[in-house]
Amino acid sequence: MIRTSTVSALALLAAVPALAEVPRVVTDIPPVHSLVAQVLGDLGEAELLLGAGGNAHDYQLRPSQARAVADAGLVFWVGSELTPWLDRTLDGIGGTARAVALIDAEGTFRRDFGDDAAHEHDDDHDHEHDHDHDHGHDDDHAEADHHDHEEDHGHEEADNHGDRDHDGHDHSGLDPHAWLDPANARTWLRVIAAELSAADPDNAARYVANAEAAAQDIAALDAGIAGRLAAVQDRPFVTFHQAYGYFAGHYGLNVAGSVALGDAATPGAARLSDLRTDLAEGGVICAFPEAQHDPALVETVVEGTGVRIGGTLDPSGSSLEPGPGLYAGLITGMADTLLACLAK
Repeated sequence: MIRTSTVSALALLAAVPALAEVPRVVTDIPPVHSLVAQVLGDLGEAELLLGAGGNAHDYQLRPSQARAVADAGLVFWVGSELTPWLDRTLDGIGGTARAVALIDAEGTFRRDFGDDAAHEHDDDHDHEHDHDHDHGHDDDHAEADHHDHEEDHGHEEADNHGDRDHDGHDHSGLDPHAWLDPANARTWLRVIAAELSAADPDNAARYVANAEAAAQDIAALDAGIAGRLAAVQDRPFVTFHQAYGYFAGHYGLNVAGSVALGDAATPGAARLSDLRTDLAEGGVICAFPEAQHDPALVETVVEGTGVRIGGTLDPSGSSLEPGPGLYAGLITGMADTLLACLAK
């Protein structure tokens, strides 16, 4: 299994030998699958591992899916911070697939959990953020990042008042939900086109053209959503867990906190009580449930606070029809859901 994190279109085209046909492509989550599908166009179809209702952070591959990964020519995934189950599969099955961790791709804007999203809004994304952007990562750094995720996933801090939970565990580290920043989606389209072009030079021009057309569509969609969300930038809201920093930072929104410490953490009675007090005193307008999580927790938190319960957010597109149109539907649906509550 060939692992890659940093990509350069010219280097790929020069270094990878030509193949005779469109490569077999496997993807991890619906948003990545949607971007890959847009670049492939009618040349081929990518296989999506995480189907409807699947949990991106905790998933067990079926034997047929493991075989698909082993037989693939290219695997596009966010990275081990989001889907550690695929990381283990890639390490264990061997094979000759080139595995591309998009969050490590050159040009990707990256943020850490706990970063102040309000200060990250930058329409041009100069990518000169304070984070380490050596996307190759030395071995020690990559191992530490993966270890931190394995140990601390599910326990992310719910607000920006600290980096540790009640057990003292550290919750700093890379936020993997980078597809929720449309600027990253545009970057990834070009990365995907470069990889496909290197694997299938005969169709390189079509991959590049498809990626550029899709990037223009996302840019137009992004501009329209930015205009709509500008009216609610000063209205604080609460989400179910920390998955929205990229989206909030890109559009200048005010995420005041989250109900759960992470995907796998169920908040206890004391935490719910404290959060309810914070909501009542903090001017929060809305609280949003999340797909695949119990909405009763959000209802319990907001009870008696005057905070409105918004629609269900779906950051991974788990409830949407997979395919080329999913990414636009995900971003549009997120904006529509937020506006429906915050703009009242």
